[in-house]
Amino acid sequence: MAQYGRILLKISGEALAGSQSFGLDPERVAALASEVAEVARTGVQIGLVLGGGNIFRGVAGAARQMDRVTADHMGMLATVINGLAFQDALERQALPTRVMTAIEMHQVAEPYIRRRAIRHLEKGRVVVFAAGTSNPYFSTDTAAALRGLEIHAEIIAKATSVDGVYDKDPKKFPDAIKYPEVSYTEVLSKALGVMDASAVAMCRDNRVPVIVFNLRAHGNIMRMAQGESIGTMIR
Repeated sequence: MAQYGRILLKISGEALAGSQSFGLDPERVAALASEVAEVARTGVQIGLVLGGGNIFRGVAGAARQMDRVTADHMGMLATVINGLAFQDALERQALPTRVMTAIEMHQVAEPYIRRRAIRHLEKGRVVVFAAGTSNPYFSTDTAAALRGLEIHAEIIAKATSVDGVYDKDPKKFPDAIKYPEVSYTEVLSKALGVMDASAVAMCRDNRVPVIVFNLRAHGNIMRMAQGESIGTMIR
């Protein structure tokens, strides 16, 4: 039985690329959509924020020479591409889905309206929040925190390529120590780097817990939704 009634799930764009260096891996997208659909069918209301790194990485070299605001807007558009791909994959699972964008583009998605988003969730639809916050200088981590707070999510779940929060990068340091639980203040003071500081501060100020867990382990989205002790809880 699910522990949470409403979840904001953040998935990186890189996760959608699978084994590729960038772009979309249709099999990986389909597999993730299947896991999300399985959780949604238990009655959990799910909002999704997807990163754009898998798309934007292909143009990142050119973007280094660009104005930061222009480059950030390009990154926001990349999240819309991912959102549409994930919507298609979820609907292939017979799960009603809506993409809502912070930058209006009526031909491809609904504009983000908070009350409408909540209504979609109440009707059992998965809502994909795309185009970040529409503001440059803010990451998709911050967008996830903001949307999570706006829709009154009970938890913000950040799915990553590692199985929690460590005192240092476990990919570089074999002696890195994992935290089963850590406070917002420790994440900020120790610069643990699991989320942007602004996102952590927003969650701290509004007392919304964050769970960081490994997306690569099949079934972890369901385990997270059921409240199993996986990853690291930030609260």
